[in-house]
Amino acid sequence: MRYLADLHTHSPYSRATSPSSTLAGLWSWARAKGIHVVGTGDFTHPVWMEEMRTLLAPAEPGLLQLKAPPATGALPGMTPESIPVRFLLTAEVSSIYKRHGRVRKVHNILLVPDIDSALRVNRRLGAVGNLTSDGRPILGLDSRNLLEILLEEAPEGFLVPAHIWTPWFSLFGSKSGFDSVEECFGDLSSYVFALETGLSSDPDMNRRISALDRFALISNSDCHSPRKLGREANLFNTEFSFFGIRDALRGGTGAFEGTLEFYPEEGKYHLDGHRKCAVSSEPAETKRLEGTCPVCGKPLTVGVLSRVLELADREGPEYPPGSPGFRSLVPLEEILSEIQGKGTGCKAVTAEYARMVSIFGSEFNLLLKAPVNVIASQGSARLAEAVERVRKGQVFREGGYDGQFGVVRVLGPRK
Repeated sequence: MRYLADLHTHSPYSRATSPSSTLAGLWSWARAKGIHVVGTGDFTHPVWMEEMRTLLAPAEPGLLQLKAPPATGALPGMTPESIPVRFLLTAEVSSIYKRHGRVRKVHNILLVPDIDSALRVNRRLGAVGNLTSDGRPILGLDSRNLLEILLEEAPEGFLVPAHIWTPWFSLFGSKSGFDSVEECFGDLSSYVFALETGLSSDPDMNRRISALDRFALISNSDCHSPRKLGREANLFNTEFSFFGIRDALRGGTGAFEGTLEFYPEEGKYHLDGHRKCAVSSEPAETKRLEGTCPVCGKPLTVGVLSRVLELADREGPEYPPGSPGFRSLVPLEEILSEIQGKGTGCKAVTAEYARMVSIFGSEFNLLLKAPVNVIASQGSARLAEAVERVRKGQVFREGGYDGQFGVVRVLGPRK
């Protein structure tokens, strides 16, 4: 079966998260986007876990379904295609600890096949720190030891380092990370077989590093609002189950066919910079500045592109045989916003988004599959032109930096 999965999300119990990030909200927006498998996020939080135990029921192996799906769409008047939407138990853990004389801050995603496994993991993690204060708990637990707990309590589960290039909280982050997977996970490194590349990088950037050749590169939304589901996602052609996903990523049976990506420039840590001073710089300029902000003299936040180039041992990307591909997209609401010259949250853009989803079945059906002439006749000539440009990679990009999202425009540069 061919299907899309977004495996990194958050519940309303994570900080700075929309109250609409409920199971019903995630389910409804997954249908609008055309996503079949959604990570639950935050299974470590006891209240969220109790909601999941109440509202979800077993479906295919390792997947869960809503007992009572919503009767209406995510937006008024929206009637997306009826696809199966399943949940997969996931949680993100923020590990902050000392290793080799430095403070390390690494986020990791835990994925498990059933509630009993999640509860066993939670009991162990609850003995380390507070699981109730945040859906993404902050624990003084070495990443290697977190993986060991997962392997002991949920041996069929797996761990994926999250958004691996984010400067402040990631495996390779410039501020507090490591230079290799092995340095981070030590003797358990062989149990890590997939890495989440994050919004500010794409496979072409990661495949400049030969040490990453053995890893599947996955992409997820890390959404704090269900409306942001699918800004990155994964395409599978394998058994519709937790184990199908796991084994495809591990290189076993089934197929991991690739990812749907943000343009990395749109990610908020792509370039180097200092947001307070409105300063951004490419890697070469950062070197010329010796890493210092020319306005205030403080250190620039070294972004993803610079960090990738620091660890790269290739001039360009090289893909191992059989590697999946990827496609860079612009979210439909951003395209409609640009066409109308209005904000993504305004009534006119929202209404047109709901109309397009109703006509084409889902956002991804429109962006990936719909013939351009049909988009022109059912939507508009401008929308058809925009989608064609996105498919060809003909977009205008301004790189994000130091927590400031970049800008990707489809029909012209910013005025």
